[in-house]
Amino acid sequence: MTGMTRPPQAAEERSARIAVTLFPLLILAGGLVAVLTPETFTGLGPLVNPLLGVIMFGMGLTLRPVDFALIARRPLPVVIGVVAQFVIMPSIGWAVSMALGLPPALAAGVILVGCCPGGTASNVVSYLARGDVALSVAMTSVSTILAPLLTPLLTLWLAGRYMPVDAAGIGLSILQIVLVPVIVGLAVRFFLPRAVERLLPALPWISVAAITVVVIAVVSGSASIIFSAGLLVLAAVILHNGLGLALGYGAARLFGLPTAARRTTAIEVGMQNSGLAAGLARTYLTPEAALPAAIFSIWHNVSGAALAAYWRRRDARAAIVAADPA
Repeated sequence: MTGMTRPPQAAEERSARIAVTLFPLLILAGGLVAVLTPETFTGLGPLVNPLLGVIMFGMGLTLRPVDFALIARRPLPVVIGVVAQFVIMPSIGWAVSMALGLPPALAAGVILVGCCPGGTASNVVSYLARGDVALSVAMTSVSTILAPLLTPLLTLWLAGRYMPVDAAGIGLSILQIVLVPVIVGLAVRFFLPRAVERLLPALPWISVAAITVVVIAVVSGSASIIFSAGLLVLAAVILHNGLGLALGYGAARLFGLPTAARRTTAIEVGMQNSGLAAGLARTYLTPEAALPAAIFSIWHNVSGAALAAYWRRRDARAAIVAADPA
């Protein structure tokens, strides 16, 4: 899912809300089909990285230079969130892998998910949760910019205990399929703003379609291991995501950030760019190592949407009580 730079207008909001709701269902359906008939999708593998480039280009289209001004005006919340992103999630990934005794390929895959930047759906989910959308965009942007350096180094340090890791190759791939498309998208938005504005309502659906194909490609290449270790991987993913959301919120609360910023930090930390993790794992680790990322792609959207709905309902109840305390 592509990010947002502000509370969306009617068409964009409606499209984003529907896409976030249906996204987990679509990729779950795609994953099930891939498990049942993996041979049908054997030719999709080479499309994974180009599709990730399309998703990140879409993210770049939603950005404007003014969005980065927040980093200068309010650096502390951005720094807190980004540091939490690259400290909490890699650490939890390693701890969960150790606690569950995951096989080396799966452990490396879980850790790689934790070492990736924030998820591209996080901006929409932050909006739905009544979080700080501008902060969400800034955190996603900064973690994405830092990813070519931090993701390979952290993966080498933590996942390198389980299998060989080509840190230089991972860094180069992130530059090619993440940073360059984002910069190109940002430039297109700058020079062709009216054309991009008309395209914005369609961007969530383009991202949904691309991520669904990525998940299908990854799952079809890991179908055999799903039947033997699928529940174990699901448990690892739920723990990884849940602890990330909780500790992200806790970190923001520890530093006294307001409620909206706490929600955004929780979402940014707990939701990862799992599509990127799947592509990197498939290219530089093993097909089995990509499985945690594929499952994370489904689960973190389910949990993020559920958490956003809970916060919205709680705000509504609080508003009713404030209006009529008797």
